[in-house]
Amino acid sequence: MSRTPGLCSTMINTYQTSLAPPPVPPRLNRSHPVLIPAPVTSRSYSKSLIRFMVGVVMLHLVLSVVGFIFLYNKGRIMGNYQTEGPKGQTPGIVDFFPPEKLQTSNRIMARMMVKEPSSNLQSKSGYLKWDTKSSHLSNGVNYYLESWLTIMEPGDYYVYSRVTFSRSNSTTPLANRIKLRKSKSETEKQTKTIMQAFCHLDTSKVSDMCTAMQGDVISLKKGNQLSVWVDDLSLVDYEEGATTFGLYSL
Repeated sequence: MSRTPGLCSTMINTYQTSLAPPPVPPRLNRSHPVLIPAPVTSRSYSKSLIRFMVGVVMLHLVLSVVGFIFLYNKGRIMGNYQTEGPKGQTPGIVDFFPPEKLQTSNRIMARMMVKEPSSNLQSKSGYLKWDTKSSHLSNGVNYYLESWLTIMEPGDYYVYSRVTFSRSNSTTPLANRIKLRKSKSETEKQTKTIMQAFCHLDTSKVSDMCTAMQGDVISLKKGNQLSVWVDDLSLVDYEEGATTFGLYSL
């Protein structure tokens, strides 16, 4: 059987093709990252962002310094409770108390100076009377009937008292007693001694003196009244600054 050359050539050419081989199928369970080109940040935008951040930091620093200075000055003003404010009548204080002696600071306080009695003072017990011209009050404390202080704001108070004695006798103790009554309507029998202090004089020394001092933290309610009681008013030294009574809020 003879073979035709042209036919063989045609059969061989059928296996030749110009198409590329098919792509290899992707393997299963294998992720292909998708690359997204990041936008290119311009230099001007970066400089603006840096300037903005620096400005925010500087503003925060300035505000912090200003706030610290404000709080520091405010703390000093509140702590200095004896500093007098503008003169003027304070509501609630008895009318005959000198307006220039009224305190206007934030802290409630009172500093009372004793009033010198008449020259014919007899030996008897009683409450000390206060000199309104030399004493100081703030909002929250009222002066009442020469000898009492009325609490208008409830809270914890540091109460102190100093009584100086220039004379003594063998029958009367040299005592400094702070008395409390819940309101002005209470009687003397309802009054309670909440603090007391004593001192001793050497009777052999004519010019000898002693001072009974005391201080304590007391919780007071609105309407409570305080005063200082001594067993013999004639034994007290009424020199200016020798005998005082006061309080301030905590």
